[in-house]
Amino acid sequence: MSKRDSSGSVLGASGAMGPIFKQRGGRTRAMAALAGMLCLSLTLSGCDSRDLAWLRGGKERGISGEGGYACPRPPDMYQQGGFNGQEKEIRYFRHLAFGNDFFAQLELANRYAALNAGDKNLEDDVESSVWLVMALANPEGYSRADRDTQSGPMASRYDKCRAYERARAYKMLDQQLSMMDASERDKVRDRVIYIQSNMGAEGFRTLARLYDKQYGPMGEPAKDREAVRAMRRGSDYALVNARSLFERSDVDAYLYNYKAMETGDVGAYVLLKDFEKSAPERQRYATFVEAKARRWVAPYEIYPTETPKGGVPHSDESKPDEAAVYAVSRMEELPFVHIVRALNYLDLLHTECEGPGDIPKQTIDGLRGMIGMPAGERLTYLDRVRAIQLAAVNGDSKSQLVLAVMYSEGVGVEVNYARAFYWYQQAEKQGSPEARYAMSTYFDLGLAGVADQNKAESVVLQLDSALAGFRPSANRLQAVLNQVSRNPDQ
Repeated sequence: MSKRDSSGSVLGASGAMGPIFKQRGGRTRAMAALAGMLCLSLTLSGCDSRDLAWLRGGKERGISGEGGYACPRPPDMYQQGGFNGQEKEIRYFRHLAFGNDFFAQLELANRYAALNAGDKNLEDDVESSVWLVMALANPEGYSRADRDTQSGPMASRYDKCRAYERARAYKMLDQQLSMMDASERDKVRDRVIYIQSNMGAEGFRTLARLYDKQYGPMGEPAKDREAVRAMRRGSDYALVNARSLFERSDVDAYLYNYKAMETGDVGAYVLLKDFEKSAPERQRYATFVEAKARRWVAPYEIYPTETPKGGVPHSDESKPDEAAVYAVSRMEELPFVHIVRALNYLDLLHTECEGPGDIPKQTIDGLRGMIGMPAGERLTYLDRVRAIQLAAVNGDSKSQLVLAVMYSEGVGVEVNYARAFYWYQQAEKQGSPEARYAMSTYFDLGLAGVADQNKAESVVLQLDSALAGFRPSANRLQAVLNQVSRNPDQ
């Protein structure tokens, strides 16, 4: 069977959107509990250097460092062993790390840095740097559990071990970035932006802090000890690579604060107003930042599924909110022929299939292997979404068009007109007349601020689509011409 099955049109004769859809018819222990356990079990009174003895032995846990003052980790995080033990561990850590667990992020950074010989097949400096940035930008790492309000020094042992972890992470990140070229640094930045943008309002607020000059290099309070040390210019603690990864930009800071507010979070609205008032020149950005925000799309469709040196493929463990879960549940509305075409394009399917039950297990395992997920017995709704996304990312114009309509209708993915317009553009570049027609509608209406209203551009796209033989455009263009002939003054 050919990879590109040209049978059938993605869009029906009535228009660009509607006809594509049918009628609607591990481990249980969370790493996030670690902070609570420590704060309950440790005495949070002032302590001297002798209190750090309990933190020693980091190297025995696979954590390198000259002092060994690393925070302890739950025992079940280490060396599960057995068949595919490493793969299970990495997926376990990634699931927690995408949920913004500070210690899982540190652990992933260590594993991808191949600090232990057993992780050499996972070595990936870009991926390691991503999780170092995520950990350093994570409030769980720098929000103090306890302070001596009179003298100001950190009071708890938990604060001290986290300070050690962050100091070590800063140095490790700076060293890794020093060996990267500009394109690799861009990958680090883009992956962090993608992960944070999938965390909702809090993620966008973190991105805003990363670009705000009033915060530290990784969005922590400017007076944070590690932030102050990272900003030093001397040779003893110069971290120029780490502090320059996110160049300070009022426009970017404003943009991400605005994106946080767009999620409907009340606190984000208050923070946006505080940001506007924090410097006189910031309010003048309001008009064009709003336009930028409506056109903004995340750097990736799904997290890059690269496989470092034959190790475990990177997986996308973004945690969907209720709206995203509902969108995925609507995948039954998408005619299954589109899934078959996508799997065929990806060279994963070599037989005729009428429905999900006809998909061979090796096809399901092959798809999940490509996205870094464990094998399964059946094709889930999320598997169907990923098949369309993978085919679109890899250049299939039909899947690009289907994905655009999915974003327009909120089927499989949440409604996102900017993302829909992006995929219409990608399909149009490959000559899709249906995509040209859909884009003409955007320009005709100026939809949601994504595409400015431009009647002339709309007619040009409709004409191109009609000349390519797409009947809805031809019919609509004929109606326009008839109207003009009756009213020559228009």
